Amino acid sequence: MFFDSWSDLFRVVVVGSLAYVALVAFLRVTGKRTLSKLNAFDLVVTVALGSTLATVLLNADVSLSEGVLAFALLIGLQYGITWLSVRSERFQGMIKAEPTLLLYRGRYLRDAMRRQRVTTEEILSVLRTEGVTRVEDAGAVVLETDGSISVLSDLGAETATVLATTNVPER
Repeated sequence: MFFDSWSDLFRVVVVGSLAYVALVAFLRVTGKRTLSKLNAFDLVVTVALGSTLATVLLNADVSLSEGVLAFALLIGLQYGITWLSVRSERFQGMIKAEPTLLLYRGRYLRDAMRRQRVTTEEILSVLRTEGVTRVEDAGAVVLETDGSISVLSDLGAETATVLATTNVPER
């Protein structure tokens, strides 16, 4: 239970080091976008890469070559999908979610909150984190495509241009 053999430990060190080097090499070749968390799809790929690395490290039934192939497959699929989404708005619409406005000019948008399963308490927590002391002072609260929540304190007289991709309610 605590120790099986020196060869198992040696395998973890050797295979783990080589798998790590392979993963870093793939990430350097494909660029920073591979590990970004700009949307839920990116997060899934990042978690899957970590899970694959753990499997290669700890499961003796998975060879280093299988693990490297799995890295290449995940990174290749992610690269292909992001390449297509940048070049095709239709494809991008199928893959990516749109940000959702949850609060606008100090007013909760209850229907949007219900659809996105976000509570008033969660919005209040984010407002506190951002230093907003009164709900009425919040210009907008947006649930981003990656699941994070953004707070805009000041919208000015006009609607902020950063809200262009959200469904802004009429005054």
